[in-house]
Amino acid sequence: MDLWNPEQYKKFQAERARPFWDLAKKIDFAKVFSMLDVGCGTGELTKALHLAHDLPRTVGIDSSANMLEEADAAAQTTRGLAFHHADVESFKPAEKFDLVFSNAALQWVPEHEALFQLMRTWLKPGGQLAVQMPFNHEHPSHRIAEKVAAQFGLKPREMPLLSAENYARLLWNAGMTGIDVSINVYLHPMPSALDVVEWTKGTLLTYYQKRLNEIRFKEFVMEYSRALLKDTGEGSYLFTFKRLFIYARRD
Repeated sequence: MDLWNPEQYKKFQAERARPFWDLAKKIDFAKVFSMLDVGCGTGELTKALHLAHDLPRTVGIDSSANMLEEADAAAQTTRGLAFHHADVESFKPAEKFDLVFSNAALQWVPEHEALFQLMRTWLKPGGQLAVQMPFNHEHPSHRIAEKVAAQFGLKPREMPLLSAENYARLLWNAGMTGIDVSINVYLHPMPSALDVVEWTKGTLLTYYQKRLNEIRFKEFVMEYSRALLKDTGEGSYLFTFKRLFIYARRD
């Protein structure tokens, strides 16, 4: 069951776009003629990056058919742009790319050591790998979701993330060069912590939604909201959001 909701995800469109463009700044686009965007979502930002650098060939893949509905429309009106419904773990591209790009997607995919080795094989010699992943699993928004899940008899959503040091070591051992691994903290002032609930309903909470019926999920969200407000307090709230940036080249 595909519970990704483009409209829910877009409620914080501007905030989600900032790290996308920060990741793009790390790339030498003078050497990019073909790009693969892994976890492209609705494809809006993929299209914008494709057009910004006048790329001859861009392919986007995503595991959510719901998110790709808008992407398909964009591909029909943009030369050199294509989208495919595919899981990254089983994806077998028919070509290699100058750039493998992934923004806020791989944090949901397991077994990162094997995954990053796999993505390396999709690069041409000299190709660039650029990945950004939320690294906010210790934030109250995640910890409280895990506690509420236990109350509903659910296992917490597992996060397969490695440490920043281990990603650097993994890329080094794979023979990658120009390795740059860093963590940035984004600040999102919000009227209330309840806005964080709306944020997580578009991402983290979809895992629990998939495992509960409609009534039980509403109860889950109510308990999650109550517990989050108890932890953060009433009034305005600064939502701090860590993100991990990874860049390397295959020479």
